[in-house]
Amino acid sequence: MNMFIARMIDEKKRYWQYKARTEQLPASYHTAIDALERYLMYFGPGKGDELLAMLEDLADLFDESAASGTPIRAIVGEDPVEFAEAFRRNYPVGQWIIRERERLTQAIDRVAGNQP
Repeated sequence: MNMFIARMIDEKKRYWQYKARTEQLPASYHTAIDALERYLMYFGPGKGDELLAMLEDLADLFDESAASGTPIRAIVGEDPVEFAEAFRRNYPVGQWIIRERERLTQAIDRVAGNQP
């Protein structure tokens, strides 16, 4: 079997295992992690295995928090976007936004270097 296909199958399996875990969370935790997942899918790592590692860590956090009865606001704070951004920054590899920032900086550096 092609290595690419094998990796894709493995990633899909891991994703469905992650989803099964989050389905078992109490309703409020499940709703919160679904909202965070949606946000992180847009702004998180661009590669499947890196994204899955991040989501699995998020599931670990929510599993532990639900088991200990930690309120949602105690997990994410008053600003869920800041929480998501801080969480995302722990997984910088493969983030498309980082690649685009680097591309922009390099382009400006190239043209600015040609100016008198």
